[in-house]
Amino acid sequence: MAERKPRVTDWRLVVQSRLDRVRADLAALGPSDPVDPEGDVWRRTAEEQACVVEAMLNAREPWWRMLPSWWSGWHIERAWRALHEAEVATISAERGFLGRLPGLRARVAQYLDEDDPRRRALEALRPGEFAPAVERAIVVDALRAAYDNSDFAHAGSRALRNKLIAASLVLFVINTVLGVVGIVKPGIIPLCVDPKENALPTVCPGGSVKASGVDVWLVQVLGAFGAVLAAVVLLLRRRPSLSPYVMIGYQALIKIMLGAALAVVGILALGAGVTSGLIGIPSAAALLLWAVIFGYAQQIGTRLLDKYTDEVLDQARPLPDADAPRVAPR
Repeated sequence: MAERKPRVTDWRLVVQSRLDRVRADLAALGPSDPVDPEGDVWRRTAEEQACVVEAMLNAREPWWRMLPSWWSGWHIERAWRALHEAEVATISAERGFLGRLPGLRARVAQYLDEDDPRRRALEALRPGEFAPAVERAIVVDALRAAYDNSDFAHAGSRALRNKLIAASLVLFVINTVLGVVGIVKPGIIPLCVDPKENALPTVCPGGSVKASGVDVWLVQVLGAFGAVLAAVVLLLRRRPSLSPYVMIGYQALIKIMLGAALAVVGILALGAGVTSGLIGIPSAAALLLWAVIFGYAQQIGTRLLDKYTDEVLDQARPLPDADAPRVAPR
């Protein structure tokens, strides 16, 4: 039986490339330095953590454990945390690690606030100012704090993803129950509009003057279509994400499920006369058009969710601010 290989995913490609850099840096360290025994300790730590990363990348699980692992994300976060520790240990093992100060400061600035004492100590560090052990401690503390913030943000991204999935499942169940009830007992969910004050005939989503079993499903499908239009807009304005958790699919799913539910609520409001004297429904086509509009209207509420998701993802893997002014090269 052929050995089953782990799936190739975006996060594995990124982690593998950075692991290759760690191994290359370790190979470039050369022989052990008897004058610097602490460097050997860091080298062994880097090698051990690199092995952990390799194990996570090549981990194979039985099918019945895949879903719990995917939900908890433990293998992704274990790989990232071990990779971060391997990078810290590799830098600490170098005798000339202060030569990396510009890059280290830039990396730490992504995750730590300007007033963080560890970031300030790193930015104020000058080669030769302290003993090598003190300089190494300053670098290690700042890097670990930055990576800890990144790892915590990864966990926050996973928690948000799981919440989006749970909310989508709840909305799916609600929409399905409404649709089944509409088929079993047509008219129990009154989606027909009877605008008596405008002398217009009764209009139902199915095109007749009497409720039918397809009314609820038809309204939900048109509402979901309106939400799909909003999801397309989300795709067009979405900035690329470097987070190991891709949210845009779950955001679109929330929009579609919520759009279907709001379409039913909106048509119920029209039938209840909430818009009496303001909106006339002359035909089934007009009623279905309103279902599409109500489905798109979920964008008003989910826009806040989109903004919050962007903030969470930017904390996990910060990107340059698209609105920040750019300095022209001289």
